[in-house]
Parts: sequence; C-alpha cells; structure tokens
Amino acid sequence: MGMTMTQKILARAAGVESCRAGELLMCKLNLVLGNDITAPVAINEFTKMGATRVFDPAKIALIPDHFVPNKDIKSATMAKQMRDFAREQHIEHYYEVGRVGIEHALLPEQGLVAPGEVIIGADSHTCTYGAVGAFSTGVGSTDMAVGMATGECWFKVPEAVKVVLTGRLKPWVSGKDIILHLIGEIGVDGALYQSLEFCGDGLKEIGMDSRLTIANMAIEAGAKNGIFPVDDVCRAYLDGRVTREWTAFEPDADALYDRTVVIDLDQLDLTVALPHLPENTKPAAACGEMPIDQVVIGSCTNGRISDMRMAAQILKGRKVDERVRCIVIPGTQQVVKDCLAEGLVDIFVDAGAIFTMPTCGPCLGGFCGVLADGERAVSTTNRNFVGRMGHTGSEIILAGPAVAAASAVMGRVATPEEVL
Repeated sequence: MGMTMTQKILARAAGVESCRAGELLMCKLNLVLGNDITAPVAINEFTKMGATRVFDPAKIALIPDHFVPNKDIKSATMAKQMRDFAREQHIEHYYEVGRVGIEHALLPEQGLVAPGEVIIGADSHTCTYGAVGAFSTGVGSTDMAVGMATGECWFKVPEAVKVVLTGRLKPWVSGKDIILHLIGEIGVDGALYQSLEFCGDGLKEIGMDSRLTIANMAIEAGAKNGIFPVDDVCRAYLDGRVTREWTAFEPDADALYDRTVVIDLDQLDLTVALPHLPENTKPAAACGEMPIDQVVIGSCTNGRISDMRMAAQILKGRKVDERVRCIVIPGTQQVVKDCLAEGLVDIFVDAGAIFTMPTCGPCLGGFCGVLADGERAVSTTNRNFVGRMGHTGSEIILAGPAVAAASAVMGRVATPEEVL
C-alpha cells in the first residue's frame, strides 16, 4: 500500500523507508517554534531537564506576537524571558518588536518553512505551513522544550482525509470560506488526529494566501495537520523566498485514505461560522438581521496582503457604521509596508477603521479589541469559542475579509453585494 504526503515526509524524517497510520516514529525536526506565551513555559522545562544548549540555533524560531508591544507587566516579563533566552542561545530567528509579525504569517513570508520539512510549534495553528507542502503541527510546551534540546519529536503517524477541490470560485469567495465550509460539513472533530490532504483541479483557483488560511484552520476540524501538494502556484511563492534545498512529496496513487470529501467550488457561497463553534456554519447571505459591535480584519488566518486588498475594495469610499468598531491588523511588517505603498491605510482610516500593528491581540482576548458582555463581533480570526475574544457573554462570528468589511459598513452580518 502506498503512502500519503504526510506519511512520506514523516518516514524520511524518521529515516525509514515507509510507514503506516498508527505507527510511532521519532523524527528529525527542521524547525521548532515558540511565541511569547508558550516559549517561556518551554524555556523553564528546557532548564529543568538539564539542557544547556539548543540543538541548532538556526532551527529555532522565537516570535513575540501575542501580547506585544507588551500590554502589562506580566506580558513584559514573559517577553523578556524569551528575549534573554534568544540572546543567550544565539537564536538566529528571533524577531524583536519593529521587525516581528504574527508568527504564522511571518514564517512563510520569511522563507523559514519549506516543502518536505517537519516543523513543530507550541501553538495549535502551527499547521499553517502545510500550505507549502510541509508537515507542521502544534505541540505542547514540554515537547517544544525537548525539540529545542534534541532536534527530535515523536509522532503517531496520522490517518488521512482526502479533500478534493473542483470547479471555480465565485467572486469574493476565498480560502476562509472553503475551510469554514469543510469544518461545517465534517465537524470540529471530523478529522481528529488525521491529516487533511488537499488535491483536485480546483487547486489552481487557490492562491497561496488562501492555502495558508485553509491549512491554518485544519486544527479547527481536529486535524493533526493540513497539507497541499507543491504545484506551480506554490513554486512561484517559494521562488526567491526559500534558498535552501527542499523536497516536494506527492501521494502515491494507492495511498490509503480514511475517506474522501469533495468540495465543488462552483457551489460554494460566502460562509460564516456562528457562535460558538467553527462548525456552526451558514451562508453569509442567510444570516438575516444580526447587528454587530465590532469587526476584526487580520490575524494569522487572514492578515496577509490579499486579505487587506479585499477588505479595502469594499471599504473604499464608504464608512464604517457609527455603531461599529473596525480594527484592521496586518500580519507582518511587510504587509504594513505594502498597505502603505498601495494606499490601503488611507482607505481604512478614511472609512473610520483603526489600522494597527501586527499582533495576535484580540484573537485570543489579549488586547486591542477585547469584547464586553453582550457584544458581538465579526472576525476573520480562527476560533469563536465562548469567551475567546473577551467576556463569556460575548459572541464571535467567523468570516472572510469580504464579509467582515461588508459587515463593518452595514452594522450587521452582510455580503459585499449589499454594499457595492
């Protein structure tokens, strides 16, 4: 029996010819990632286990993105601990405030992830890097500590779900709508500890920003990872960005899949996920009168330049509803520069939105947009659990940038067609 993309990557990293779902493998790591919340815990465990040096300073990435610029003394202390460790260990990929971005937007942009690599991160959305044909997954801070010390991590080889994309996207529909539709179809545990492997002739419709969005939210279906094949779209993205050698893996014709899910892009509408689970999906046009208090456009899920452009198209020449706070959060400093160069910042500000620095901020109820009791937000982030963005009495509606921008204008859940 043949192997899937994920199985081939893990087999090579473990130094074995083949593997099957359910096997336990100890794999060599290409990158270990931590942020200002998870890395301090890992650093403490690193010290407790008696480790003194990381296995390779060039294969560790420490990204202060959740509570920076620091919102209080505790967050400043955590950031300082990570900063001091990075300096002590001569970590090559540490990005200070002013150069940093949201980790899962920054690493692909900087070429730190590549096809065929094995990447772990003490953040559940580390699965983002499957968009470039890597095996990447979130782990706990203890596993991160061991990974930093040894350069290895064990995995149970996951079963796989084949997701076949066919057809062409409708206007305004993007990767966010695809992944919300998929989660709505299979549920938040529909791919529990499985690999979501995307394929089909519809892939040519899906740009890299959308692929990163889709892979980012694989965990919201319970998946161990999400992964895309390395095609011309991916190669164009990697060209000039990744300079080291890499290997692309394709699934064998006789690879074994637990099941196959087909998504016809011709039939896919703009989709939202209503409170309080990403699986609670509905066409955006069918939401009726759902007034909102806040809109967030950004995050590691939708903070890339194509997201900014899509939102700006809708907001240009229009005003955010006076009852709504609209917060635009670019994913990286490069996205900030691109927005400035293209005049997008003027569009956002003229519309009555705030354009802020790259940060996870409100996504996890951190700062820069925390919700009060009874408030409702439309957000391009990745989770809408109870209390995710603030008070447990608040509500989050997940959406893509087009619906988010239209909703900001209308003061309720809305589609672009309603405002254009």
